[in-house]
This record gives sequence, C-alpha cells and structure tokens, in this order.
Amino acid sequence: MASYPKALGVAAVAYVAVDYLREVAPGLHQVLQPCLWGFFAVAAAVRAPYYDYWTREFRSIGIFLASLVFMLSCLCVEAMAVQYVTTVLGLDWHWSTAPLPDSGQWLVLAGNEKLPAAIVAFLRAPVIGLHHFLMLFLLLAFSVLYGCVKAPGMGLGARYMFTMGVGRLIRVLTFVATILPSARPWCAHARFKTANYPHPWAQKYYMPYAKDPNMVRQVIDRDEAFAAVGSYPPEYVPNWGSMQFLVNILRPMDPAKIGKGPENWFNTLKRAGGGCNDLVFSGHMYVAVLTAMAWQEAYPGWGSVFIWFLVAHTGQREIRERHHYSVDVVSGIYVGILMWRTTRWIWSSKDHNQKLKLKHLAAMEDDLQKAAKEGDLEGIRSMLNRVSKSGAEEKASERTLLLVAGSILFMTLGLGLLAFKLTADG
Repeated sequence: MASYPKALGVAAVAYVAVDYLREVAPGLHQVLQPCLWGFFAVAAAVRAPYYDYWTREFRSIGIFLASLVFMLSCLCVEAMAVQYVTTVLGLDWHWSTAPLPDSGQWLVLAGNEKLPAAIVAFLRAPVIGLHHFLMLFLLLAFSVLYGCVKAPGMGLGARYMFTMGVGRLIRVLTFVATILPSARPWCAHARFKTANYPHPWAQKYYMPYAKDPNMVRQVIDRDEAFAAVGSYPPEYVPNWGSMQFLVNILRPMDPAKIGKGPENWFNTLKRAGGGCNDLVFSGHMYVAVLTAMAWQEAYPGWGSVFIWFLVAHTGQREIRERHHYSVDVVSGIYVGILMWRTTRWIWSSKDHNQKLKLKHLAAMEDDLQKAAKEGDLEGIRSMLNRVSKSGAEEKASERTLLLVAGSILFMTLGLGLLAFKLTADG
C-alpha cells in the first residue's frame, strides 16, 4: 500500500489551526470545521475498501474491547476517588486553605513582565485542549488506512487506552495518598454540593492536629489519635443497598438541605464533574504526553515535533491558569513517557513480520545451500516462496471484509466522537 509521509502532519496542523479559529474568527470556524471533519470522514470511507490489513484489525478487536472496558473501569474508580478527596474535608477547608507555593507560577508571572507582549499573548491563548489531543490520536490511528502508521490501528488504539487506564490508577494512588489544596481555592464551592464540615474520619484523625504544632508533636509521640473530636452536624446516610460502602466515599448531600429529592450513587458521582483538589499528576498532561509518544513512535518526523510543541504549550497553560501546580505537570510528563514505553507489547511500530521472515530464512539456510549446489532452481523458488508468505495476511471474501471494515469504522468513529464530545469542555 502506498504511504503518504507528509499528509498526516499537514492534517494535524490543519485541524488545530481550523479549530483555533473559534477564538479569532467564529463565523469562519463554523464554516470550515464541518468541512474539515467531513473531509476526514470521507477520506477514511473512500480508502477503507482498499486497505490490505482488515484481517489484522479483526484479530485486534478482542484486545481493543478489553482495553476499552479496562480504561472505563479505571476512569470510574478515578471519579470516585476525586469525589472522595474533595468532600472528605468539607467545603470550608477548601475555601480557607491557601494554595501551595509554586516556583513555576512565579516563573510564569515573571515571564509576563519580561517577555514581549506578543509572546505573552500567544502563551495565554487557548490553542489546544484535552479533546484536541484525543482527536489528534484519532487522526494518527485512522491514518493506518493510508499507510502512515503500521497496522493494526486497533492495536495502536488498544495500547493507548490500556496505558491510559493504568496511568489513571497510578494517579488515584498518588492523589488519594496525600490530599493537597487546590491552586484555585474557590473551585470546590463552585463545582461541588457537599457538606461544609469535614467527614467523621477527618474530624477524628486530622482536624484536632491540623494547626497546632504541639498537637502534631504529641500525636507523633503517642502514635494514636487522642484528642477530643469537635462538635459537628450529623452525617446524612442514605440507603444505597449493595452500594452502601460508597456513602463514605461520595458523601451525598441531605436532600432537605438542597431542596431536591434523594440521589442514588450514580447521580451523585455524575454530578461532580471533576476534582477541586490538586490531583497529582495532571490528567490533561498525561493524555497529551501519551498522544505525543504515540505520534513519536508511529509517525516520527516534524509532525511529532509539532505535537510535542502543543504539549509544551498546554503544560505552561495548566500552570498559568492554575489548574495544576508545576509538580503535577512535570510528573505527568515523565509518567506518561514511562508508561507508554512499558506497554510496547500491545502494539509496536517495529515490523515483526520481517523478523519472522528472517527467522524462516535462517532455518532454511542449509536447504538453500544444498539446492544451490545441486542447481535445483525450482526448489530454491519454492523455499523463497514459503518465506515470502510467512506472516502474510489471510484473505477473506470481499463481502466479509466489507462487513468487518464497516463495523470497525462505525465502532471506532462512534467511540472517538463520543469521547471528543464528553471532553470538549475540558
């Protein structure tokens, strides 16, 4: 299949540029964006019947779906953990606790004073967001149809989702272990409906020792919670049946206090919509780095350099707009790089079929030498033919291939567009 070495990078630049028109020329953006998306969809549909590796894609459906389920499960666990770390200390703690000192934030503010106004304006511009990186990965994965990346694209998608899920679990272990105040103290009041006072766990194990150094010294020496618990309102405990264990994690509000009917655990979780503590490491940076690493491995060149440039831009904006501290951005970068490198067993840009052919050729070396000495050209031709067919795609009927191709395109495009819509607000 012919490849298009420069087309994918051009498509990525065009996508980012057209989407940024929403900030500078909204009218033009409304015209060009549907045209560009339509072009991408038509390009995929037109090329699909001529794609040579649908059999590989079909064999990758299992690991693709397993990775999808695993990633969604990890995101559900993360959502519960985010709700917990935000509600366990109460809204008053979020409002009254000062943000941590951050050298990165100081550097950004100093840069605003020293750098030319045009550069500062560019650094402040919302050029790229979370949903853009997801779309850039979709462009990379679907470019397999044009030979820009190695098949199967489903394998590349499976690696991306599996790595995403593992990273989210590591992130949960990190930000639940130590609860840090947000760089935006008003965030919890604006986004969460929960109690102003701390959960009974925090009432007993944290609040009595939060501000008095002598109490901290005593609890270290005694190694037990000895202080009397302050007076707090009682906790609201709904009946969630088999999911009752989530009450202490999600901490729902008393319906009588918010003027609404009782909520089940799912509605309580869905209403949160993101965390308001500092969540180490940055999930946005993790997604951005995974996208950049996928481009770097599958499509090295100036296109991947462009993606890394976008990663740098979004990283400084995370710090500038105080969505995260600098440590979250830095750790998100190296965790993303490390995790992508550890999941190479799912999909790799290396050609394993070439290795298989060389292995078969080495195994036939003695037979080839014998046939050459005997002048057996037919035998040599037969052996080389067997080598060339090793690892070759099994050809299915045209009707079967069209059915497989249509199902895969419909499923992956649908999932991609759903993810894009759900993350469009950041």
